[in-house]
Amino acid sequence: MPEKIKLSSVIPASAKEIYTGWLDSKIHTAFTGAKAKVDPKVGGKFTAWDDYISGTNLELVPNKKIVQAWRSTEFPENHPDSKLDVILEPAAKGTKVTFVHSEIPDGQSEDYKKGWKDFYFTPMKKYYSK
Repeated sequence: MPEKIKLSSVIPASAKEIYTGWLDSKIHTAFTGAKAKVDPKVGGKFTAWDDYISGTNLELVPNKKIVQAWRSTEFPENHPDSKLDVILEPAAKGTKVTFVHSEIPDGQSEDYKKGWKDFYFTPMKKYYSK
């Protein structure tokens, strides 16, 4: 049965900076440290982490929410894309970023939970603290 995770962290940047950066190939590459290519419109395709991640932008609410069809190279070939909601909310020292990642293949959610922390939250905090 597909799995779902939810995790949040406060990033020291405005919602606009994070929203814009997530959808900008150069900034996304800079804050993760790995190549990303993003077409920043609804229906636009993206890749991240040197093509380990790929998908499509499903919904874009400027400075508030990004919804993507999302998959990694570890998904079984016949498994449909998962869904990633990136929710941006004002916080005392920046923006609370919440990832709601659903429709994850069985047995993979703990790896993605760790991955979101290690490969997104931690480097984003470092990048936006400059």
